[in-house]
Amino acid sequence: MVTKKTPARSRAYTEAGVNIEAGNSLVSRIKTLISQTHTHGVLSDIGGFGGLYKPDIANLPTPVLVASTDGVGTKLKLAVAWNHHNTIGIDLVAMSVNDILVQGAKPLFFLDYFATGKLDVDTAYAVIEGVAEGCKQAGCALLGGETAEMPDMYVPGDYDLAGFCVGIVDNSAIVDGSGIRGGDSIIGIASSGPHANGYSLIRKILDASGLKGEDPFPGSDKSVREVLLAPTTIYVDCIRNLMRDFHIKGMVHITGGGFYDNIPRSLHAQVSASINFGSWEIPEVFHWLKEQGKLSWPEMLQIFNCGIGFVVIVPQEDVDEVLRRITALQLSAWEIGKIEHMKPAGEERVNIRFPE
Repeated sequence: MVTKKTPARSRAYTEAGVNIEAGNSLVSRIKTLISQTHTHGVLSDIGGFGGLYKPDIANLPTPVLVASTDGVGTKLKLAVAWNHHNTIGIDLVAMSVNDILVQGAKPLFFLDYFATGKLDVDTAYAVIEGVAEGCKQAGCALLGGETAEMPDMYVPGDYDLAGFCVGIVDNSAIVDGSGIRGGDSIIGIASSGPHANGYSLIRKILDASGLKGEDPFPGSDKSVREVLLAPTTIYVDCIRNLMRDFHIKGMVHITGGGFYDNIPRSLHAQVSASINFGSWEIPEVFHWLKEQGKLSWPEMLQIFNCGIGFVVIVPQEDVDEVLRRITALQLSAWEIGKIEHMKPAGEERVNIRFPE
């Protein structure tokens, strides 16, 4: 194998801290990962100034593009601290594709942005390997991305991530919550854990506990690292399956802001949501966070998903069939509440009923 040396003309940039050889090596290594995500619409390979994608709109009379961008917050700090990088990319994809899924969109393609002070090719490869896996789970193409090496911007070993997703939906099929009525059922679909939200508080609680990444997580047969770095569930296959056969009136991705901030985003002004706390299985990690952090359940539900990562709102008569379908798709789900007519102005849009 012949190693390609950095040309003399690039030496000044290398001496400033930007390793061009490392960047080229990374591009070479990730080509296979990226090609494995390509769908029929991809018209270009990595290396161009822009990624080309031709969407199939044959069955979409009035196609609408839906876009989202997100990161993974300070969950990155744990990935770096525990030198575990191959699942954080799944989180990155999930946070954006689950967002556009709420409006009924099919993810088409994804782009990532990886920034670091000094490029470690093995770390970057592991991260992008996770991004590619997330794209495969979401059925979208990893169309391109950017790797930015910026000396002095980050402490050694640190990096940052951002992701960008574009999807498509016919205008007539956009799920906007306008058809939600009093009496409709709220179905919650299980999360895999905290997903990628609340990690500034999680890290504070973890530090106070004294637990290390390799320690057994209390009440679990997994390690602390496995529990707290469990990748975000990607709900694309499940939700698109449901949309083919059921009338999905509204959807919610439970991200930062928990139940109280996210559910109202999918409700029109005439309705509110009544949630029955305890109607779903709450994973042990949330009980531990509550107890260790000395938090109340209302505080927990304001910050975390508490075991419900995605919500669908359906007519009451469809509840049993929808629950059976979700179970058949290897996810857990529960009827967690009902839609009610809006109460007087000034009251909460989400009323969580706690057992007395």
